[in-house]
Amino acid sequence: MTDATSTPDLPLEQFHGAVIAAIIPEQPPRVITEAARYASLHGVPLVVVHVDVTRFVTYEDPDGVPHTAPIDINVEAGAEELALVQQEVSEALKGSDVEWTTTQLVGDPALAIKHFAEKLDSPLIVLGTRKRGFGESLREFFTGSVAARLSHRQYRPLLVVPIEEPVNDSSPLWDEE
Repeated sequence: MTDATSTPDLPLEQFHGAVIAAIIPEQPPRVITEAARYASLHGVPLVVVHVDVTRFVTYEDPDGVPHTAPIDINVEAGAEELALVQQEVSEALKGSDVEWTTTQLVGDPALAIKHFAEKLDSPLIVLGTRKRGFGESLREFFTGSVAARLSHRQYRPLLVVPIEEPVNDSSPLWDEE
């Protein structure tokens, strides 16, 4: 298991063909363990990405290095979330023999993941479902589903991993928060 540093100069050639797992902080470990399982089945490394939605790409150098600017005044928010993701992934993959690394993307999650998957020529993108609840449903209504947007904007297979127990047909549509 390799936990490479998450830096803008990630050696992409080392992770060419890797499975990509899009992870958010405090997401159940099932998403990352499923992604690692598929990376192992493909015989490729795993790249765990976290998308900082509080930053956006201002321009990209000719060599592909993106320059970003914050949307939010709290410029450390993305770094804190990435550190939490790295810690959670490290715990979830303890004892795994899958080579993995983490990196942070910025901007719109669907577009950032799509472009990153193209750079790596990834065979699979893995992400989790959203949490249940009225608040999450409302947020998804306004921002859209990352999985749905990815499925309509790129050609790579997507694995959407359920993060909660299945809902039986007689339970309420929205949980009270």
